[in-house]
Amino acid sequence: MSRSMHRRTFLASAAALAVSTAAAPAARAATAPRVSTAFALPGDRAYPEGIALDPRTGDVYVGSYTTGAVYRAAPGWRTAEIFLPAGTDGRTTANGLKADRAGRLWVTDSTAGVDVYDARGRRLIARLEVPGDAPRFVNDLALAPDGTAYLTDSTRAVVYRVTPADLATAARDGHGTLDPAYDLTAVEDPRAPDAITLNGIVVDPAGRRLYVVDMTGGGLYQVNTATGSVRRVALDGGDLTHGDGLELAHGTLWAAHNSVNTLTRWRLSADGTSARLERRFTDSALQIPTTLVRDRGRLLVVRSQFDKGGPMGPGVPETPFTVASVTGI
Repeated sequence: MSRSMHRRTFLASAAALAVSTAAAPAARAATAPRVSTAFALPGDRAYPEGIALDPRTGDVYVGSYTTGAVYRAAPGWRTAEIFLPAGTDGRTTANGLKADRAGRLWVTDSTAGVDVYDARGRRLIARLEVPGDAPRFVNDLALAPDGTAYLTDSTRAVVYRVTPADLATAARDGHGTLDPAYDLTAVEDPRAPDAITLNGIVVDPAGRRLYVVDMTGGGLYQVNTATGSVRRVALDGGDLTHGDGLELAHGTLWAAHNSVNTLTRWRLSADGTSARLERRFTDSALQIPTTLVRDRGRLLVVRSQFDKGGPMGPGVPETPFTVASVTGI
């Protein structure tokens, strides 16, 4: 999310947090989710946002929104290492991250596009950027089984697509472009011209459907990757306002609601046209959760602390910055 958006929504979010917290005991009754610390991040200005799990090694990568650094924690580590230092390849922010089965790490830069690295050698393979000078905010990304990457733009309300052939061309040339593949402006909720909308994105196991959250309007949208058709998913039991990162596994969708310190779990219908809220969990220990990834039955949740001296407001963060482990949701 952008700095300006954080500032605009923080006061309203605080009120929403009070309401959500009041309802939290019912949501956590009987088998309450458990929040603990998975690992810490080095540095006192990390303000993490993105997270990725390497499907080959189990390593976890976390990106810094404020510096562009990327951290890595191998299984069992209590403190991550600096994998890519702040400012690497001119990048000063790191939003969405994904690791693919070919040993590549994808790192989005909201101001430009996406950088793709060889995870073993930490070498930049290719950079793909949004052409032109018009406003953009490249936010999150998802990887399909065939290696295609899909990326949200929170300012333009479009989804970019990078096929394996596109990546190969960019790697050969050293540079490529991000061009819109799907435009959601006609179907999403009405919005102010400068609103931040599309954020988290996931793809189904077959690579046929994308699910994209509109964090301002609270909607969830399904995109057919073959036809480009877009439809709003019918949500039963709540909405996805403040929805940031998403995770999808076996028909279950998890969402991080950043500024209200909330995680939700939804059950998608077989055709993905509706989703039923199964659980809502609110806890200040989540520290403004921006995204999450499922790892061995638990959720690894990024604690951004954006409200403590970061892009959401003044204050002093608790250090070290950490990634939470949440079980029972």
